[in-house]
Amino acid sequence: MPSPSAPPVPHLATGLLLASAGSIAFSGKAIIVKLAYRHGVDAVTLIMYRMLFALPLFLALAWWASRGKAALTGKDWLGIVGLGFTGYYLASFLDFWGLQYISASLERLILYLNPTLVLVLGWFIYKRRISGLQALAMAVSYAGVLLVFGHEAGFQGPNAVLGALLVFGSAISYAIYLVYSGELVKRLGSLRLVGLATSVACGLCLLQFVILRPLSAADVAPEVIWLSLLNATLCTFAPVLMVMMAIERLGAGLTAQTGMIGPMSTIVMGVLILGEPFNGWIVAGTVLVLAGVFLVTRFGKPAAGQ
Repeated sequence: MPSPSAPPVPHLATGLLLASAGSIAFSGKAIIVKLAYRHGVDAVTLIMYRMLFALPLFLALAWWASRGKAALTGKDWLGIVGLGFTGYYLASFLDFWGLQYISASLERLILYLNPTLVLVLGWFIYKRRISGLQALAMAVSYAGVLLVFGHEAGFQGPNAVLGALLVFGSAISYAIYLVYSGELVKRLGSLRLVGLATSVACGLCLLQFVILRPLSAADVAPEVIWLSLLNATLCTFAPVLMVMMAIERLGAGLTAQTGMIGPMSTIVMGVLILGEPFNGWIVAGTVLVLAGVFLVTRFGKPAAGQ
């Protein structure tokens, strides 16, 4: 008979399933964006449609998570707007823009460097020490990205440099969100913060479209509308909930390690759906990135905001 303190096995199995499904769904975003670009839409318009469809869902999440909670202070709202700008608006826009120039596989590998960026920001902002093992793990991860980037630059040219820099900027922006979100997560709760901050980001993306594009730019192919709806629901809102529920069952550490399925699923979907190349360079780079990030998340101390 199992001891009363042993965690129920169904919770573990459910948590692993949720973490895996959430990671794969998040990874599918890049595939959908690449498919939408085939219909002549630009990044500003595409992210506008994604956030337009996602806004009601995140407003509902913010309302549901705010029930019975204390009212927000001015300082809370300032933090929410700041985190919404860095974590969900700027990070998303740079990612969408970068995907115009690089493959979905390289994009996912660059974004997966996020734990190493959080480690560097923790050292820069809070003077947290980076151990020799962590530094080695980071070097291994970046070597993997450079390996895949070098191969892609051979046939994409200067566009690969621009795309990689934009996506790396997206990863930095999201790492800033993670580092600074700790205090608000403790005070507001993760679901309430995600709902509110993402709603702010949705508003910023809609405002960006109104400022930068004529309203006639919203006249896009029907395929773009359906892909954006799929992106907003299956690859944006649903994985947020699945990952949060996985963390409740597994903890943040195991959920993050299960998330390593993300880059691999992106590569598979990129090959099968987009016809992207698959060769030894990509395999070697992916193995290096996953190995380095695993060591960083396994032996690194969590940064503030995680």
